[in-house]
Order: sequence, then C-alpha cells, then structure tokens
Amino acid sequence: MAEQTFDLVVLGGGPGGYVAAIRAAQLGLKTAVVEREHLGGICLNWGCIPTKALLRTSEINHLLHHLPDFGFDAVESHFNIDKVVKRSRGVAKQLSSGVAHLLKKNKVTVFDGAGRLAGKQTVVVTKDGKDIATLKSAHIILATGARARQLPGLETDGKLIWSYKEAMVPALFPKSLLVIGSGAIGIEFASFYLNMGAEVTVVEVLPRILPVEDEEISAFAHKAFEKQGMKILVNASVKTAKKTADSVTVTIESGGKTSDITVDRVISAVGIVGNVEGIGIEGTGVKVDRSHVVIDEYCRTGEPGVYAIGDLAGPPWLAHKASHEGVICVEKIAGLNDVHPINIQNIPGCTYCRPQVASVGLTEEKAKAAGHDIKVGKFPFIGNGKAIAMGEPEGFVKTIFDARTGELLGAHMIGAEVTEMIQGYTIARTLETTEKDLMNTVFPHPTVSETMHEAVLDAYRQAIHY
Repeated sequence: MAEQTFDLVVLGGGPGGYVAAIRAAQLGLKTAVVEREHLGGICLNWGCIPTKALLRTSEINHLLHHLPDFGFDAVESHFNIDKVVKRSRGVAKQLSSGVAHLLKKNKVTVFDGAGRLAGKQTVVVTKDGKDIATLKSAHIILATGARARQLPGLETDGKLIWSYKEAMVPALFPKSLLVIGSGAIGIEFASFYLNMGAEVTVVEVLPRILPVEDEEISAFAHKAFEKQGMKILVNASVKTAKKTADSVTVTIESGGKTSDITVDRVISAVGIVGNVEGIGIEGTGVKVDRSHVVIDEYCRTGEPGVYAIGDLAGPPWLAHKASHEGVICVEKIAGLNDVHPINIQNIPGCTYCRPQVASVGLTEEKAKAAGHDIKVGKFPFIGNGKAIAMGEPEGFVKTIFDARTGELLGAHMIGAEVTEMIQGYTIARTLETTEKDLMNTVFPHPTVSETMHEAVLDAYRQAIHY
C-alpha cells in the first residue's frame, strides 16, 4: 500500500467536500476526496435534490385536483408511487454522476472508502474492513456530514418508523402518517404526503411550527396547513410507540394530558447529529461540542492543518452553507488575501412546502432583542397581479429595517416561489444596501417579485398597491 501525497485531502464528497475539492483544484492544489458512499452526499442523494423531485410531483398532484379552477374539465388521475420514487431516484443519480464528472474534469483524485486521521498530516482510507490507501497532506478537511437524530424508544426501524431515507422511497403509500418535528425536513415530508392524499399529523414540542422562522410566518403557515387538512399539535411530545404488523399507535402528551393516535407510518424528523465517530479525531486538538466539530471563522479546528465544514461543523445545516464554507476554507489555505469569513445572518433558509417559506437575516423578535429600533413592512400576495393570475394568492412578504440606518435586518416570505425570490434580499444584505437602494430598484411587472418591492415601500408607508 504505497503512500500518496496531496496538497489537500477532503474527507467526504457532499456539497461541502466536493465543492472544496473543486475550488482547491482551480487554485492549483493537488487534491483528493475520500467518499465512503455516494458522491454528492446526503443532500444530493437523500436530501435536498430527491425531496424536491418528490415535492414537484405533489405540486402537480395538487394542481390536477384543481383543474376546473383553470378552465379544464375534471379528469380522473392516479399516481403510481413506484414511478414517483423512480423519478426522484433518477434525478439524484443523474446529479451524483455529474459530481463525479466535475471532480474528474478538475483532476481531483477520488478514493472509494472511509477516511480517518491516522497521525499528523495522515489519512488512512479503509474499504470493506481493509486499509487500501495512506494519504499524506499538510491540509485535511473534515466534511463527513451528519445523520438523523434518534429519539429513545422511537428509533427508526426502516419499516414502521422512518427516517428521511425511508420516507423518500416508500414501497407502499401510507394512508395515514405522523411526523415528529416541524422543522424544514419534517414539514416538507408532511406537505408532500398531505398533497399526495395521506392523512397527516405533525407533532412539535415547541410552541409553534417552523420555530426558526419569524413568528408571523409560522402562524400563517400553521393556518395554511390546517386549511389543507393537516393536523398540527404544538407544545406536544410523543411518549411511546406501540407497533403492530403494519401500523403504529403513539401516545402524545400535550398540556398535561395524553392521547393515542394510530397511523400507518411515523416519520422522525427531530434534528441531526454530526458524524464525528470513526474519523480519528480522538487524541487530536479537534474539539467536539454536542456532536459537532468546533471551528473558527475560517473553518480551522484546534488541530493544526485540520479543518471542518458543513453539517459536521454545526448550524445552520444547509447545503449552500457547507459549499460556501468549503470555498472559504480552501481559499484561506491557498493564501488568498481577500477571503471573508461567512456571515451566518446572510445565509438564506428555504422550506419547500406548500406554500413555500424563505428567509434571511433577523426575525422581528431577534431584531428587537438585539436593540434595533425597527421599521416593518408587509405586502400580501393577494395584492399582486401575477400571484392572482397564477392562482397562488396565498402568502406575504415581510421586511425589517433598522430605523436609524436603513439597513435591511431581515426578510421573511411565505407563498409560491419565494424560495427563488429570497436571493434578491440575500444579495441586498451582502451588498449592504439600504431601504433607499431597494426603493429605487425597478422590479419587472408582472412578477411575484414585485411583492418584495412593495414590502420595502410599506416599511416606510409608501406601498402603492395595498
């Protein structure tokens, strides 16, 4: 087993790892990626991408049931869950192959196996229990990602209690479903199954769903989901689960009272834990806090020459955050002078439920807590011509400005295609634009994005169409 030397070795080929490797290669670094399963990581293979394929199917299913609203005669339609899953898996496979092509194109060496630190500047690659390669490098990036958190007594079993993986590839479509957790993952699956015809109940231990979002957005989403037929229980927790051959009876506690509900399947979506095991960090200067590796603003760990990015390095657990960290980390390693640390407040968050949710920056509550004197603007989709023409009048845009400086502190949106529109506000925050800059920007008509302009105008009592 000959020793091989690289300028950079990356453990993990997900959206953080493969992007870091490609950027390193662009900067002239001899680079290797060690990936034990699928190039593209969880996001591409079992997360962001295949779930969006599923959600697109559920959007179409919803529209098919509203054809008369658009002037079509009603048509009986049925879906084949095997074909739905096959399409989703095909999308993931296509993009995973694309990542392999990009790495090859950039002359990045890929090792198929699990990597672990094995002394200073050393990584050993293992496959099927055997060491297959020893890699030497002055710089090693840990990008091993994370996995679903397990609740004691409610561990996923792959049949009745699902993680996100099983929820993406159901052999049979469940008629009833309980989702534990109302973060982005839980709500996306709840929305998918609801729009495909299942009876869905969501249980959230906190006082509101989508708890990281602005409170008004959460409240609007709650009402919208209930209107669609979703049952939502907040301030509630699942205490026990009794399994039969093909159903689960769970006991839910809320307000000091307990009740039982029987469903075909349960989805556990209660967060993630970092993959810190088996990567050789024991005895090194790498520190772990609540299953995540501690890093500085340039992704450096406490061990010289060892870095960490993405889900392994803590929240927000988003693919685009991982990719950006990978670029920052590599550019710092390469000695570039204009590397800026990532600003967490400038990372947009998106949830692809129906209606969609997107946000960037501070919520109204956090802006006030930070001591800002604020101006708040809102504009409803019902006041937007394009939204009405699309048959999507449900939603609103909310902006939060610092009253003294005009800084855009935060923006929060719920409605059709807001996950595509949030980038406008993200760019505004990155460029440090003020309310005047946004007011003086010409938005195209007719577009749903005009709601963004009106929400800015409304913060200063200048909204035109509402």
